[in-house]
Amino acid sequence: MELNNLKPAEGSVRKEKRIGRGQGSGHGGTSTRGHKGAKSRSGYSSKRSFQGGQMPLQRVVPKFGFKNINRVEYKAINLSALQQLADDLGLATIDFQTFLEAGFVSKNDKVKILAKGELKSKLDVKAHAFSKTAKEAIEKLEGTTELI
Repeated sequence: MELNNLKPAEGSVRKEKRIGRGQGSGHGGTSTRGHKGAKSRSGYSSKRSFQGGQMPLQRVVPKFGFKNINRVEYKAINLSALQQLADDLGLATIDFQTFLEAGFVSKNDKVKILAKGELKSKLDVKAHAFSKTAKEAIEKLEGTTELI
């Protein structure tokens, strides 16, 4: 051990500034707060969105539209997907449980059948909603549609 490798023991030296402990500390007087203004006063705390008196961004950005709290979100499934499901599994009746097992939906989803694609076989379909053209396409092949 030599004089040039001496270090204080672990934890014996404070690393933070000791504020407000007199002029000799270098952090006396205004205690690193500067002169005057809100930040120099005791009890100051800034609001998260405060921008120094400038008009805050959330008031500058224009607002439009609204969120409908009664909106119902559906998982859309097309007739082409129904036909493929019926062909792959050899089904005549397709219901929510079938969609769940096939991985099309999760248990809290609602299903709406849409008319994209072509239906070739007679199917009995049970879902939460049907588009007008999808319902016509299913019933045209003498299948049935039932609302859950």
